[in-house]
Amino acid sequence: MPAQSKFDMLDKVNASLEASKGFYVIDYRGITVKEAQDLRRAIREAGGSMKVYKNNIVRIALEKAELPTLEETLVGTCAYVFFDSDPVGPAKAIKEFAKTSKKTEVLGGIADGVALTAEEAKAYAELPSYEELMAKLVYVIAAPMRGLMTVTNGPARGLALAAKAISEKQAA
Repeated sequence: MPAQSKFDMLDKVNASLEASKGFYVIDYRGITVKEAQDLRRAIREAGGSMKVYKNNIVRIALEKAELPTLEETLVGTCAYVFFDSDPVGPAKAIKEFAKTSKKTEVLGGIADGVALTAEEAKAYAELPSYEELMAKLVYVIAAPMRGLMTVTNGPARGLALAAKAISEKQAA
């Protein structure tokens, strides 16, 4: 009979899976406690959370949730980076940490119920964030309106400038 601690961990994994839209699996072998704290902080600020669970328990939870089991990905020392809504922020945090420390590596993950390879998971870090996309959308919507406003205000501005020039000429 498995120990109660394993059932408790399974409940935690299930809760993490239910509360998130997906997760990345990273190899965190060789990082120090301080580096792990920095990575967790960066991921938290980016809208995610990093947890360390036993791979076998994660496999059981994935099977129970009817998600891909990631058999070839869940090998060795794995940490799981869960994201609630935006997968880009945590991916960028992982990428920045991996670039500076050269100790972590993305192994794969799951996004919206679909298994991701390491390359697909790393590709999320190259995408613009939600805020950047919203700013671009506002610009795309506002640019034609600004042009239209300039064109429609042109004749009125010309009339106002002509009236001002006539009044200055009459005053002189």
